[in-house]
Amino acid sequence: MQTSFERYATRSAGGHAGRPVLVVEDDPEIARMISLNLESEGYAPEIASSGVEALERVRCKDFELLLLDLMLPGIDGFGVCKAVRGMARYLPIIILSAKSAEAHRVLGLELGADDYLTKPFSFPELNARVRSVLRRMEAAAHLGATLAGTVRAGELSIDPLAREVRMHGEVVNMTAREFDLLLFFARHPDRVFSRMELLDQVWGYSHEGYEHTVNSHINRLRSKIEPQPSRPQYIQTVWGVGYRFHRGDAA
Repeated sequence: MQTSFERYATRSAGGHAGRPVLVVEDDPEIARMISLNLESEGYAPEIASSGVEALERVRCKDFELLLLDLMLPGIDGFGVCKAVRGMARYLPIIILSAKSAEAHRVLGLELGADDYLTKPFSFPELNARVRSVLRRMEAAAHLGATLAGTVRAGELSIDPLAREVRMHGEVVNMTAREFDLLLFFARHPDRVFSRMELLDQVWGYSHEGYEHTVNSHINRLRSKIEPQPSRPQYIQTVWGVGYRFHRGDAA
């Protein structure tokens, strides 16, 4: 069976025709309109009207994208997002919500959403966001295949193809976004990046107000890989500028 990243690499050569997309929306008219729009763009959309139904479908079928409303009966969109990010296979998520407050956007991104689009939105904008997210997945797949060698820094090793991190030989469990951030750092040792640059390079956007997302992910990374998180050896803060990755005594 192909991994999610191998599947995106294969897909990129043939466009987006027939790519399965799950639309999670409890308003039947909105769901129908989104689905018709996706069909006109060549995708193969399916509809789930609740969080429970969405999770059941995701577990049974390899969708390539999830368009997720927040206000759902039973399990809400935040709960669905969190549950999907706990699965082994990475599934891109775009949240579509009438909740426009910054706190909701930040929470959605903190839980692992790849993008957040506020209702009402135009279909051209939705289509652009969908293409952007899928392109990022394809780029990540090709980059992993091109730069397949294990990255080492001290007792830390990062395997891009297996998407596996080990510390002292032991596997370190990470979310997909934590892995992407760590790998990006490790491939650019000693270079200082601002929070906005990290948002742009790793998340794919650089909107003001989302810098807290970077801080949270870095704090979680430090808690997992640093011998002393309060005195980081690998991911170091450059005060007033941003962060850099120090490889230490890498082989």
